[in-house]
Amino acid sequence: MKNVKKFVVIFASIFAIHTAVAQDPTFSQFYANPLYLNPAFAGSHGCPRFNLNYRNEWPNLSGNYKTYSASYDQHFKNISGGIGFIAMHDNQGVGTIETTTIGLIYSYQLKVTRKFSVRFGAKAGYFFKTLDNSKLTFNDMIDPRKGFIYSSKDPAAMQSEPFSSNSFDAGAGVLGFSKSFFFGFSAHHLTRPKESFLNGNATIPIRFTGHMGAEIRLGSKSKFENQTSIMPNIIYQYQNGFQEINIGTYVRYSSFTFGAWLRNKDAFILSLGINTGSFRIGYSYDITVSKLNNRDSGGSHEVSLGLNLNCKSKPKAFKTISCPSF
Repeated sequence: MKNVKKFVVIFASIFAIHTAVAQDPTFSQFYANPLYLNPAFAGSHGCPRFNLNYRNEWPNLSGNYKTYSASYDQHFKNISGGIGFIAMHDNQGVGTIETTTIGLIYSYQLKVTRKFSVRFGAKAGYFFKTLDNSKLTFNDMIDPRKGFIYSSKDPAAMQSEPFSSNSFDAGAGVLGFSKSFFFGFSAHHLTRPKESFLNGNATIPIRFTGHMGAEIRLGSKSKFENQTSIMPNIIYQYQNGFQEINIGTYVRYSSFTFGAWLRNKDAFILSLGINTGSFRIGYSYDITVSKLNNRDSGGSHEVSLGLNLNCKSKPKAFKTISCPSF
């Protein structure tokens, strides 16, 4: 049985080298990393905003995933829109496969009516991916009795330098919003960056995202007015045949936010966050409820930090989006 498992790992490693086609990393605190969700969010807060995100997925597995993200965005009155910058690094299998992306974003805000506005965003970036072949195993390394004792003659194993691939990357998005409702759509990897190694022609499939949400304020005509609200949300993502549906809601009371989501019937997401206005910190935990149970996977941990700076350039008529912070 152990040899069968090893063979599966070997086959998967070889397949990744020659015909790599993957899905993008997914964050569970969707709105704590808004530029990753939709580039049209750039500048939507108005004043300068910094976001840091860390995700550790399935920590009990030896080849787990660790993903880091950092972003900055701000609205500029003289260009009627926002400018944003985002960088993301994904580490798979303890450095076996590493992916880094950076992007510069511009968004434009259009006031359609007194109560409804639209933002359009475009991202231009760079994609870089490496594979450390020294950490791979191949079938010609196996002895039926003694296990992995031979050196591989596979061309991929004999190359001294790690494999790498890099390419231009682009994306776009749109947001429509009113005082208590918003919806959006985004498309990432429109240029289909090449990610294959050796002589392969595999490209990153386009990731489509649709999302919408609302804010329902509670406790009107009482001391709780404007302090308590419920924010139901739905997020749908599609990439290369893989579909992901996230349905959930946040409950906000004063500076505290609690969230509960269901992802594809295989994970239950719980989150807790504190937002003081200028500083934000959040934590979420994904409970695995699929056949890969939570005990084996260890679930997924995610931490977010945010810093909102004051500014004097935000127009008085500027409208922000009533979306969650986590």
